[in-house]
Amino acid sequence: MVPAVFSRAQPLPFPRLSAWLLPLLLLVCMVLTGCSATAQPPRSVLLQALELQIQLTQGAIADALALDAGGMPEVSRVRVAQQQPIGIGEAKGLRLEGQFDWRLAGDPIRVDSPFELFLQRGERGQSWRLARPVGGAGADGQQTWITDPLPLKPRG
Repeated sequence: MVPAVFSRAQPLPFPRLSAWLLPLLLLVCMVLTGCSATAQPPRSVLLQALELQIQLTQGAIADALALDAGGMPEVSRVRVAQQQPIGIGEAKGLRLEGQFDWRLAGDPIRVDSPFELFLQRGERGQSWRLARPVGGAGADGQQTWITDPLPLKPRG
């Protein structure tokens, strides 16, 4: 004859523990969900934004010096250290800081550099724009921004 494993329901050994454990777990879940309300953009968006930022900077320098801007930069290994929501004009945006590896076209040397990016989500939430602050804040205290759409990459 096999003894019964559960002959009767046993009360929890620590009734007070279970009374506060469940609300604590629910609170932790809500806090973690609240932190993800401004989800980090996909890695491909970060790579495109960094490439565009390098191109725009490289183009501005080349124009100022009357030189050829060169080819497309190669960006890899993006590490985001900090992210925070910000206002970009009338819309919401993200400010991201971190490190990334990159090199200019035809250059064998890969550089590890810090970055600061400002990204704005498209109106329908399907695209992203690189935002760049222009000068200081205006007389009304509002920062002026230039936004550039990130290039659409073919799906494949």
